[in-house]
Amino acid sequence: MTYRPAVATSVPGLTTLTLGVEEEYLLLDRATGESLPVADRVLTALHGTARDQSRQEFRHSMVEMVSPVCADLGELRDQLVGLRRSAAAAAEAAGARLVAVGATPVHEPHRTVPDKPRYHAMSRRFGPVAHDPAVCGCHVHVGVPDRELAVQVCNHLRPWLPVVQAITTNSPLHDGRDTGHASWRSMQLERWPSIGPTPHFDSVADYDRTVNDLIAAGIMLDAAMVYWYARPSAAYPTVEVRVGDVCPTVDDTVLVAALVRALVATAVDDVRSGVAAPRIRNCLVSAAHWRAAHDGLDGDLIDLHAGGARPAWDLVDEMFAAVTPALARHGDLDYAVAQLIRLRGEGTGATRQRRIMADTGGDIRAVLDHVAAQTIAG
Repeated sequence: MTYRPAVATSVPGLTTLTLGVEEEYLLLDRATGESLPVADRVLTALHGTARDQSRQEFRHSMVEMVSPVCADLGELRDQLVGLRRSAAAAAEAAGARLVAVGATPVHEPHRTVPDKPRYHAMSRRFGPVAHDPAVCGCHVHVGVPDRELAVQVCNHLRPWLPVVQAITTNSPLHDGRDTGHASWRSMQLERWPSIGPTPHFDSVADYDRTVNDLIAAGIMLDAAMVYWYARPSAAYPTVEVRVGDVCPTVDDTVLVAALVRALVATAVDDVRSGVAAPRIRNCLVSAAHWRAAHDGLDGDLIDLHAGGARPAWDLVDEMFAAVTPALARHGDLDYAVAQLIRLRGEGTGATRQRRIMADTGGDIRAVLDHVAAQTIAG
């Protein structure tokens, strides 16, 4: 497909939707590629705004950096470059290197949780599942302060989130070998009972009632453990899309953020226009996500609008066409076009890792060298 600009449209009452991104990274041993439990030292070494925008994560070998609320992609990109470089410098001081990869590629020797009451409670409740090797995601927040609207937006996002997931696939390796899945992170996370495709909800009351029922049943400790692929955020006035692996480069992340914002804006338009979200069986949505995690963009995806399997890039092109007016309205169209062309040429993070594995005869250190360099590239 040739990506072409479209005329921007205006929707009464819709202003620019704000953006924020959370990225999780692994801390790896430079020589072996094993995960290093030095997150506390890395967080301590951060200073100023970078320290304020960092978070302790569920593994001692992970750190999370959180962008401020941004209005445009240039601002978001600058923030992410700065956060990644600050975290990488702190990791270097702690004897590790920062790597933006979705799942532990070699080995996680230390799987105890940080000493926080919540993490200990999760460990007691979920047992060995809570001690799987570390996985790292990218969570995109788009400002939607009305929770009723946010729930309806999540309904409209369901058919497109497997396509977003495929774009972000960046974890083909586990235990030093290719898993055959473009996103092994997605496979690991399926063991958690509160992770998966967002159900269809009739209203925010329906959403809240369901969450309360799941908490009462012991499936979640609290509402913060709603780990569905899209949700009204438990902490911010946003719709949070959390389906993707952490992306290898800042431009990969910003492209995903642009597409997610455009999807949310398009869904807002549809909700306000009275367009109903398609009702799709949960088993089909789950199947579409499995296919996305397995194939990435190098095979087929399931078309949840028309049914059947189709080449992945056909669905990327259809999603792009659907959100082109929203991309134009936010000033993101030219950037999205350029980055989609680049992505089509380079492939996803998983594709790039596999290419290096093939070129080097399976040298995983060469893969991690490349990913570490891409993590902090400007």
